[in-house]
Amino acid sequence: MARAHSDRGPTGLSLLPWLLMGMGALSHLLGGEAPNPWIGSLGLITFNTLYIAIIFRAFVPELRESRLTWTLLGALAALTFALAIGYGREWLLFFPLLGLVVGAVVRRGRMLPLVTVPLVLGAGVVTFWRDGWDSISVVYGTFTSIMVTSAILALDDLVRQLRATREELARAAVEKERLRFSRDLHDLLGHTLSVVVVKSEAARRLAPHDLDGALSQIADIESVGRQALTEIREAVTGYREGSLATELDRARDALSSAGIEPVVRRSGPLLEPQTEALLGWVVRESATNAVRHSGATRCVIALDGTADRVRLTVTDDGRGPTDGVPGSGLRGLRERMATAGGTLTSGPAPRGGFQVTAELPAELPAETGAPRS
Repeated sequence: MARAHSDRGPTGLSLLPWLLMGMGALSHLLGGEAPNPWIGSLGLITFNTLYIAIIFRAFVPELRESRLTWTLLGALAALTFALAIGYGREWLLFFPLLGLVVGAVVRRGRMLPLVTVPLVLGAGVVTFWRDGWDSISVVYGTFTSIMVTSAILALDDLVRQLRATREELARAAVEKERLRFSRDLHDLLGHTLSVVVVKSEAARRLAPHDLDGALSQIADIESVGRQALTEIREAVTGYREGSLATELDRARDALSSAGIEPVVRRSGPLLEPQTEALLGWVVRESATNAVRHSGATRCVIALDGTADRVRLTVTDDGRGPTDGVPGSGLRGLRERMATAGGTLTSGPAPRGGFQVTAELPAELPAETGAPRS
């Protein structure tokens, strides 16, 4: 079913009042001055019917370009010329009405001059033959009705397209921001909750025989919780920027609490804040996965690079994802890295275990750096 055009802007109803221009022809018939009044009446009814049918089809994009619409338009043009030739006088005003319909259907493109020029020339020949030079206003009205109608409706189409494009871009931006925020929230809470779970288990194990150690773990849980609240508030307001050094410290603490030996190796030049922030997300997600899923006893985080490119690897001796498929966190990070011109791969390490490798340009444009949380 054809979708109706938007209610905003011109519609077929806006062209209906122009049918009053045919009142002169009706008066000609009723005054008994027209020859063959029955043929004239039938012609007038047919003209009005075709006019109304075409203008309403002209405002439905799917119908405007259809073969039926062009067939009806051809029939209306033939009828207009026949009535003008047969009756002249007031019937010549059907030419401007035909121009309105042509402008509504054709509107723009190469077809507009191809239709306009023959129609105006034909109208000029017929009206000059029937009414002499006094008919010049009819020819001018025909040309004007085509051009003005097509210009107004073409501009309206353009405005509607621009509005639809703007709305689509706004929806895409909202979806992109929603996806970004959900990923960032996953990374924030996933890491934090993993640390809380690990430290809670440690506190439970220590409580029966080492109360001070258990209290230390509980204090760490409190600290992690407060830090999580701060990060979530910053994420909501959109101002959080990660620090690679901070994330390395947090990863070391989380791994140690889970009974995994952390090894951190860092070399290479100083990095831009955007690069550090994005790599910090990789460290956070990789360490969280190692704590949650790996069953590892050792995890090596190695960062090195040159003046042009930096490489981060996180390798543990665990089993990795149980189904071999990276989680949503790594998939989201892979998309972020690709957007920033980098790569992220994950899978079995060469010597066993699981490895995540991230490579990035040493300098990132500000708009493609680490996503804000």
